[in-house]
Amino acid sequence: MEENVHIISREDFQDAEERYIKEVSLGEVKPNTQFHYGYCLIYSQNKSDITKGLRLLQDLCHSGTDQRDYLYYLAEGNYRLSEYNTALKYTHRILQIEPTNRQALDLDEKIRKKMQKDGLIGLGIVGTAVVVGGAAAILGFVASRFKK
Repeated sequence: MEENVHIISREDFQDAEERYIKEVSLGEVKPNTQFHYGYCLIYSQNKSDITKGLRLLQDLCHSGTDQRDYLYYLAEGNYRLSEYNTALKYTHRILQIEPTNRQALDLDEKIRKKMQKDGLIGLGIVGTAVVVGGAAAILGFVASRFKK
């Protein structure tokens, strides 16, 4: 998982969680409470927390709003889970609304660089496997020729 850029203190995390749980038990969660708890969750080191945070933020988007902050943190959370195409979908949505949004442009670039890096690493692994496999085949062929 990507290095944690944003550090959420344990106290802030617990406060957000307690407020969210309290509002759920009362039957009405305020969007700001849900957003803050979702934000805290997506910066967790735990993938299931990040996924839970994404669900909370997605629910806010489904409530009829399309706020830039929700979209940005959905992109960030998906990036942290290596869901790059989904993350790009959210940065593109922000940029449709606000084409010069520096935060979205920077995240979009970071995602693309990571995809490129992962792609090159993936190609390197495949290339190494092909070379090793090819070398083994050649050695097998040479060895079979000497046995005759």
